[in-house]
Amino acid sequence: MKVKAKINPNHSKYMKKICIETLTETADALKSNLVQSQTMPKDSGNLEDRSTFVDDSKKNSGRVSVASDTPYARRLYYHPEYNFRKDKNPNAGGAWFQTYIDGKKKDFVNKAFAKILRGKL
Repeated sequence: MKVKAKINPNHSKYMKKICIETLTETADALKSNLVQSQTMPKDSGNLEDRSTFVDDSKKNSGRVSVASDTPYARRLYYHPEYNFRKDKNPNAGGAWFQTYIDGKKKDFVNKAFAKILRGKL
């Protein structure tokens, strides 16, 4: 069985636009889920609330990231041995993205992207 398909260039541009929007919304969903999981260290709330953001400056090339722009974020992230406060975020600790990389939530980003994209199509 042979199947021929012709791609409409206008639809291709539309799909790229939708995928870029979905990518940014997926990063927003990841950040929201991270905050809800209460795993980031929290003292004043600056790291979690103001300093962590979705960087979509490279979204047209298919890259977005959730980043923190404070100098202490890196130190806290790579030193899980610190004695983190647990009164504001009970699950606070270092390496708060690790569960999304190879832990219980490793499929979160793929599933969120698929769900958001399905809603747009």
